[in-house]
Amino acid sequence: MAAKVTFFQVGTGDMTLIRLADTLVTTILIDSRIRQAADNPDDDTPDVGRALRERLQWDAKDRPFVNAFLLSHPDQDHCAGLRNHFWLGDPADYPDDGKDRWERRILIREMWSSPLVFRRSSKNHILCDDAKAFDKEARRRVTYWRNYRIAGDGNRIRIMGEDNQGKTDDLGPILVKAGQTFSQIAGENLPQFFTSHLLAPAPHEDDADLEEDLTKNESSVIMNIQISPSAYSQTKTKFLVGGDAEVLIWERMWSHYESTPEVLEYDLLLAPHHCSWHTLSWDSWSGKGENAKVSWDARYALSQARNGATIVSSSVEILDDYCDPPCIRAKREYQDILDEVDGWFSCTGDLGEKACMDFEVRSDGKVKLLAVAAALAGAVPSSVAASIPPRAGKFK
Repeated sequence: MAAKVTFFQVGTGDMTLIRLADTLVTTILIDSRIRQAADNPDDDTPDVGRALRERLQWDAKDRPFVNAFLLSHPDQDHCAGLRNHFWLGDPADYPDDGKDRWERRILIREMWSSPLVFRRSSKNHILCDDAKAFDKEARRRVTYWRNYRIAGDGNRIRIMGEDNQGKTDDLGPILVKAGQTFSQIAGENLPQFFTSHLLAPAPHEDDADLEEDLTKNESSVIMNIQISPSAYSQTKTKFLVGGDAEVLIWERMWSHYESTPEVLEYDLLLAPHHCSWHTLSWDSWSGKGENAKVSWDARYALSQARNGATIVSSSVEILDDYCDPPCIRAKREYQDILDEVDGWFSCTGDLGEKACMDFEVRSDGKVKLLAVAAALAGAVPSSVAASIPPRAGKFK
């Protein structure tokens, strides 16, 4: 099976599934937004919960699972519906075996969580109930590891980035520091199929002003994931993800990696903060319009597109107005970046009633769109699209 990346139509929010090319089809879910309307069979909102389950593996007890779940940051548009669709607790207590198959909550074999991002977010925002539930489960798993120094599926956790004041110093075997790479998922070493370079967050408690600015600037986990189309491929697809990271963080990314820009290179980019202008500028789009100035350092950080790259905005349709996010000006900047490498920009909000868009990882490192709603047919270059089926309705 070829590796695939799926972007779900969740409005202006994020939900992305990676399926690796190993024989077990290892899965990584990055964020999840499943709105209440998506669970209503009488509503036209795409049923992304069903679409997700249809793309997962099921265990010997017929329970759906993801091998890893990364929460980039605890905003509601990245974790809504978490309690309804995922089991957050000891796997031994899983209660859904008697339910309809498609209503069983999804098991998370390994959580990827950043306590530093949670701390920064909670300083300026009241966490929603789903974010609090994720945090509670992450703490349970950390406690489990501290007690036993080992954990099996459903109790595993990996910490993304050090915390302040040495709070993660004793978690070395399950801690990934900013700047490090890792290839292990839920106890399996998969370097032939997957490697991830963690770029952020990093603590800056030695600089109180910087730490405060990072807290205010939508701190998120940022990583550049390398995905192999097969066990024997020498070419990797680089997938850059950054949650809602805004302009200050991307300026710092460029300051840190300007001399090694290949760290930021990508074949596939999930447009940060749902194609927000605040990712690329300190100026307000609604306030200054076309007079808003681009931060060139942030743009350089996000301009490291490789030939034939694809950028996806996980948002509602991007209109020529003063909304932000998504922002038409940010879309134009990304399109300019892609024009230089013969790339393609897409938006999940253009999918009509379709629940998601699936990309296949190709042997040349590029990604190929496998299925797309009719609304996108005229916008998809032949090098990207494999087929253009009729618009699909809601999953039943």
